[in-house]
Amino acid sequence: MEMNNVLWAVIGALVAVVLFTSPLGSLLRGNQATGGAISTGAIDMSDWTENEKMNYDMHGTIPARAQGSGSSALSGSGMVGGC
Repeated sequence: MEMNNVLWAVIGALVAVVLFTSPLGSLLRGNQATGGAISTGAIDMSDWTENEKMNYDMHGTIPARAQGSGSSALSGSGMVGGC
């Protein structure tokens, strides 16, 4: 009977590990991509014009002057989602 209890404890621990390492676990913990303490890949729009901000919001285009020459994440067509 004690082996049965140990087996259920191991299964419960594995389920907890899988749950909290999955995207569902991050939602349960409240760590969303933009709401967490650590933010990576954020785009600095402080020096953008209103027109550039509107184009980014509506079409996902990033101004060429904001892309930089060595950034692989922003290379390509400048589209965020790509259409």
